[in-house]
Amino acid sequence: MKKNGVLVILNFKYPEISDKALIEHYFHQVQYRDCQFTFANVLLWSRFYKTKFAVIEDMLVFCQGEEYGRKAFIFPIGSGDPKPVIDRLMQECEKCGHDFCMYLVNREMFEKLDALYPDKFVFEPNRDLADYIYNRDDLEQLTGKKYQPKRNHINRFKQNNPDWSFEPLTPQNAPECLAMAQEWAVQNDAAEGGEEDKINEMWVVEQELANLETLGLQGGLIRAGGKVIAFTIGEGVCNDTYVSHVEKAFADIQGSYAIINQQLAQHLPPQYRYINREEDMGEEGLRKAKLSYHPAILLEKGFAVIK
Repeated sequence: MKKNGVLVILNFKYPEISDKALIEHYFHQVQYRDCQFTFANVLLWSRFYKTKFAVIEDMLVFCQGEEYGRKAFIFPIGSGDPKPVIDRLMQECEKCGHDFCMYLVNREMFEKLDALYPDKFVFEPNRDLADYIYNRDDLEQLTGKKYQPKRNHINRFKQNNPDWSFEPLTPQNAPECLAMAQEWAVQNDAAEGGEEDKINEMWVVEQELANLETLGLQGGLIRAGGKVIAFTIGEGVCNDTYVSHVEKAFADIQGSYAIINQQLAQHLPPQYRYINREEDMGEEGLRKAKLSYHPAILLEKGFAVIK
């Protein structure tokens, strides 16, 4: 059915903190490395992307609003059979006169979809949505000629800041990171009156810092002169991959970004072989910075639409 022109089917609802165990139950069944499959990302960004979820045939499904120019569904998540779920979604969309579409589809998902519905769907990759996934050892050791600029930045940082130190992120030092983030926001047009996307991101950062333990987040910070000058926040997305949600540093302190990136890699639990630093959303400067670390995997994602 449609309510005020909006598709309303299958009891989709906005995620709440009380849904953490339920959503993570299904995430743990698939072991995807994609950055969107963490509860903190789902919960905190849902208000901006109008993301809702439902459990259908013992599979988790997300439905997103019109942020990408079309209403779309995530490929069903779980260890069950996705076909009855997709069939049901397509039937409901047909009843409502709504075109069926899937979003944030990676190649593995599309191969499954194409096997279930041969030659029915077409894959539309979107470069802006691709995840940058790095070998943890590369970010930790920075060996070889290609990482010489990063080593130079770190060496200069250590020379200029001989009292620097790394600390794990905790609820006790999170308020200092929040103060640093607010100062960073003023410098980078992310405070009130600045760019909307940056303001939204700052709200997410503030919520993450305020709810580290509740959301199951971890990370670290760099001090220099006793002051927090960089921090990072993230969480595991699957058994071998950690997702870095946030990385903030004062750009006028040479090497601050390079040192927090390396120190995170050095201090992560040993099971994480890969670090996913999320997408660049088409921002030229961010794309250049993420490519400069030479990702091992550029995880392609996009839309699956009916031909």
